[in-house]
Amino acid sequence: MSTPYQLLGGEAGIRRLADEFYEAMDRLPEAAAIRAMHAGDLAPIKQKLFEYLSGWLGGPHLYVARYGSFCLMGPHARYAIGPAERDQWLLCMREALRRVEAPPEVVQMLEKPLARFADALRTRDVAEDSPAEAGA
Repeated sequence: MSTPYQLLGGEAGIRRLADEFYEAMDRLPEAAAIRAMHAGDLAPIKQKLFEYLSGWLGGPHLYVARYGSFCLMGPHARYAIGPAERDQWLLCMREALRRVEAPPEVVQMLEKPLARFADALRTRDVAEDSPAEAGA
């Protein structure tokens, strides 16, 4: 059975997916909140996402080899990630999959795991800047 890593084109395909993900984040106005959580230079985080996705999608475990853990909760804990940010992340990933022309069976295969993955990184339940929470 082929892994998503293989079906997306191996190392080159996963690198392109990571690049397209951050290109979407940079380009889509709907992703402005999560883009603001990142440094101006996206090159280092593109590399980290490539390394993470490589292992997560069934290829070499590059992220674990470099950072010693597959858990991303710690690195994301300092960010205010709620439902809106989760949805922005998913929007960017769906756009990246579209732009790399991922086969429909791969998109379908990844739909639920990506949603679970994005939801697991939430650090809050609602928007912190909502009028009710801001005392307005």
